[in-house]
Amino acid sequence: MKQIYTMLLMLAASGTTFAQQAEKKIDSSYANTYYQGRMEIFRTLPVQKGVIVFVGNSITERAQWNELLPGKAIVNRGIGGDNSFGVLARLDTILLSKPSKLFLDIGINDIGRGLPVAVISNNYERILRRIKELSPKTRIYAQSVLPMNDAVLKAEYLKNKKAIIIELNNNIKALAVRYGATYADLHNDVFADANGDLKTPLTVDGIHLAPKAYVLWVDYLKQKKYL
Repeated sequence: MKQIYTMLLMLAASGTTFAQQAEKKIDSSYANTYYQGRMEIFRTLPVQKGVIVFVGNSITERAQWNELLPGKAIVNRGIGGDNSFGVLARLDTILLSKPSKLFLDIGINDIGRGLPVAVISNNYERILRRIKELSPKTRIYAQSVLPMNDAVLKAEYLKNKKAIIIELNNNIKALAVRYGATYADLHNDVFADANGDLKTPLTVDGIHLAPKAYVLWVDYLKQKKYL
């Protein structure tokens, strides 16, 4: 009798755990006031055919791509705070121009939000698939998620994400191969130090980049003949 009672207690506890897991929801929100404002700006701009598009979050948005790449038709479609759900939602609009090249860098805000790597990777795959469907001639450059620097970061929720970033980048690399995209390893080739942290001289706050970091970014893309 005692054994049966113990088993019932264990089953009840398991049921509670499963219920709690089932109730746990994925935060897929993205359309905050800043996002909506940026989209309103984008909608007022003319559609330029065959341009080079940089898509991402604030790390992409803060770059002066036109200044760094004079003579090239560049469009900056970075939105501060954006995540993979937000990119998916606005991707069709971006692809109206049938870009010649699209440089994608997204995922760090998903990680900061605590989203599972499987969810982020699934969104990334949906992004790549959609580009192939709507603009098959666009050359896709899947850029790795950049490292962070815990020693400089002030926000505790962003710390200790190194292993997660590496896992996501491995998935992005595999997806790039599957969908015929080029994987640009900014993480290892440009921004990470020997410990896998964002190099201190290249960041202003442990996550965002100092101006000179963008010069290195563009130099890397040129050296690889991606631009």
